[in-house]
Amino acid sequence: MKLAVVGGGSTYTPELIDGFARLRDTLPVTELVLIDPAAERLELIGGLARRILARQGHPGTVTTTGDLDAGVAGADAVLLQLRVGGQAARLRDETWPLECGCVGQETTGAGGLAKALRTVPVVLDIAERVRRSAPDAWIIDFTNPVGIVTRALLGAGHKAVGLCNVAIGLQRKFAALLDVAPAEVHLDHVGLNHLTWETGVRLGGPDGTDVLPRLLAGHGDAVAADLRLPRALLDRLGVVPSYYLRYFYAHDEVVRELGEKPSRAAEVAAMEKELLALYGDPALDEKPALLAKRGGAFYSEAAVDLAAALLGDGGPSVQVVNTLNQGTLPFLPDDAVIEVQARVDGSGPVPLPVPRLDPLFAGLTAHVSAYEDLALDAALRGGRERVFKALLAHPLVGQYDLAEGLTDRLLAHNKEHLPWA
Repeated sequence: MKLAVVGGGSTYTPELIDGFARLRDTLPVTELVLIDPAAERLELIGGLARRILARQGHPGTVTTTGDLDAGVAGADAVLLQLRVGGQAARLRDETWPLECGCVGQETTGAGGLAKALRTVPVVLDIAERVRRSAPDAWIIDFTNPVGIVTRALLGAGHKAVGLCNVAIGLQRKFAALLDVAPAEVHLDHVGLNHLTWETGVRLGGPDGTDVLPRLLAGHGDAVAADLRLPRALLDRLGVVPSYYLRYFYAHDEVVRELGEKPSRAAEVAAMEKELLALYGDPALDEKPALLAKRGGAFYSEAAVDLAAALLGDGGPSVQVVNTLNQGTLPFLPDDAVIEVQARVDGSGPVPLPVPRLDPLFAGLTAHVSAYEDLALDAALRGGRERVFKALLAHPLVGQYDLAEGLTDRLLAHNKEHLPWA
């Protein structure tokens, strides 16, 4: 089995390699190709990847290349984890929206739109080249904003599934709080990428007993502290929102906080410098503890489980993925991309039925999904007016003067990545 990782020079990659090594019975990878134009980083990470596999007795080979077409040729699956513009672009995404009093964040709001505009054309070009060199390969997208990028891929007819680590992270946390094995915890997870709610926590499978009320009653303080939201709000909602909902439920508080501390991009850039120094140590043969602070917790487990379901012959498994709505949420178009539990096998994901969503959550989901439709249109066709309309539609913007100011800043900071600008 051959897997290719586009963006293999990411500091995330050793987390992924560790998962492939530990879970080789689940996903028997024989060849792993790391693809990245950053040759120096790729050499460091490729060397560490080989040492991690050797330490754990994994027989697979690791190769590195800057040649995308050669790297993906004959692959069974291609994982996308790229960042167009690097951490410098992320820093800008987190900074200029604050000038207008709006959240500066890399996947939602104005910064998220900027990332989508930079990313979608690049990903679609990569996907077309994958289609030529490995026509049967599945594309697993971990590149943010996952919902919009996955929608672009599916709209262009690619065999693609979007993946996020929010659900598996919550599953692991809830399992620890309930003192059960993670496999015993099934989440009623519903919404859009980075806009989801856990409306049920079931033990034993999709039809198991819902213990969410018990979880909130016994561990609500711990859950609320982790989300940085008031315990009273969780009790009133009766669900567990993704931590990204804090940008919506406490927008002004978050903006104040972001203006008072170093950006996450600056923190990550410093962390990456330290990680790359560690990766260059020829004695290092396991992922360093510092990597846990980089983000992407449990990414490797989620990626292995999804790839195994898509490529294996062990029958379907139930996983949280980003895929086409196709009537699952009746208030959204069929071609919207949603993030829900789905049965996944070699033919792809099929969403599980979702009970009627409370209007409190359905309304925001529909609002953001409409923004994503406009954002994708702007990413595919360009134009200042399309950018303005997408920003005006976003619930974290929503006022014409803010949308005008943000449009000007977005275009000014991204000209090198947007030929039409």
